[in-house]
Amino acid sequence: MDSALVIGGTRFIGRHLVEHLLDHDYHVTLFTRGTHENAFAAHEHVDHVQGDRAVKTDLQAAAMTVDYDAVFDLVAYHPGDVETAVDVFADAEAYVYVSSGAAYGDEVIPKREGETGLKPCTPAQATDESPDSYGARKAAGDRVVFEAAEQGIRAMSVRPCVVYGPHDYTERTDYWLARVHDHDRVLVPGDGTNVWHRVYAPDVAEAMRLVAEEGTAGEAYNVGDRRLTTLREYVDLAADAMGTDVEVVTAGERELAAGGLAPTDFPLYRSYPHVVSTTKLTRLGWESTPLSSAMLATAADHRESDRDGSDVGPSRENAARVLGVLDTL
Repeated sequence: MDSALVIGGTRFIGRHLVEHLLDHDYHVTLFTRGTHENAFAAHEHVDHVQGDRAVKTDLQAAAMTVDYDAVFDLVAYHPGDVETAVDVFADAEAYVYVSSGAAYGDEVIPKREGETGLKPCTPAQATDESPDSYGARKAAGDRVVFEAAEQGIRAMSVRPCVVYGPHDYTERTDYWLARVHDHDRVLVPGDGTNVWHRVYAPDVAEAMRLVAEEGTAGEAYNVGDRRLTTLREYVDLAADAMGTDVEVVTAGERELAAGGLAPTDFPLYRSYPHVVSTTKLTRLGWESTPLSSAMLATAADHRESDRDGSDVGPSRENAARVLGVLDTL
């Protein structure tokens, strides 16, 4: 394979995917609405086709005019999007759908492809836009991929867990990077040992290419850092990357309530561990980036941005109230 059509591609994971494909000598065509800045606008090996992926005729026009071996679908948020894509791009050498670890419905450790049950998706959820139905919609998209493979289409799925890295517009990691940079004491919910599997964005990009080139039709592949960290360890990694020395202060539900907070108000907190097995992906030759290197790159991008995560986590004022309560105990 040496040519790819990327549906999406100007933001976060898509941007890393394009960079990775270019590093592996692909010619890339982006299919986007053109509403976000295109960092590859002047690149000689990147073309751009403007269109709306929700409009089937736009996708059909791209299929007729673009040369592609592989199709990478980063912005399929409803099962109907996947149904349209596998139909339009049925002739691709590979169709890779970006699903999510949120597609899993069973709470087991670890979650394994083909073993751990996926979330059901009602007709109402299939067309919903709310975050509550996100995992169900992604699971339904996975099932469309499996059905397409049974019809002879080389369709596959990748399931990243929580993604971090440069250009992360969700600001979940930026919240912690900003806290360890600006404050000597950082409040962490619970006892700091909760685990929510994460993955570095460039590693997701590598996984997508490997699945396109080496994966098996009708299969899903989990993507997650090979070494997991607790939330407290993640905050410590952030502090090391930012060159700061902080005191991590943990607080339970009662102490947090004194500041009007709950553990789930903090980004990257999950009460029950979310861990995915990456054995299948590793068998394709995939490796994850060492955590310290991944966080250093993430911190460098954070410094150059104006992101501080203030909209995705508790304010310093609320955190200070909790710290004050803890100081009196």
